Amino acid sequence: MITHLDKQGNPAMVDVTEKKVSHRTAVARSIVWLPDEVLEHLIEGDLQSKKGPVFQTAIIAGIMAAKKTGELIPLCHPLGLDNCKVIISINDKQEVVIDCTATITAKTGVEMEALVGASIAALTIYDMCKAMSHDIVIKETKLIEKTGGKRDFKRA
Repeated sequence: MITHLDKQGNPAMVDVTEKKVSHRTAVARSIVWLPDEVLEHLIEGDLQSKKGPVFQTAIIAGIMAAKKTGELIPLCHPLGLDNCKVIISINDKQEVVIDCTATITAKTGVEMEALVGASIAALTIYDMCKAMSHDIVIKETKLIEKTGGKRDFKRA
């Protein structure tokens, strides 16, 4: 069933009037691959660019974006998040791992907020590092887990 269509097939916001308020969380992850010429700028756990500290800026951008998800994605409910956290690390494959966790106590979930936060953090890293190389690849963005609502989800 497609939830964003009314009985006539027109776009509609999901009616959450009858849903129960519950504590809801979502974790999304974006992966960004960086070439050596970008990783050369890694100093004390952050990439340094002419635009400033890359990961610190990406964290702020991700949080700001998650808070604006209702303005960016059509038919998303505008939500006042209880919390949003973005954690950035580098794995052994030259990839930046961005985890965005969003939480709320509400009638609707925060999967889209977590996905938008992780995505915009990834795009910010690309933007801040593109002068060093255009070979940067944003590989994937996916939901890792969610709790609350009708059912929980955890990616294997």
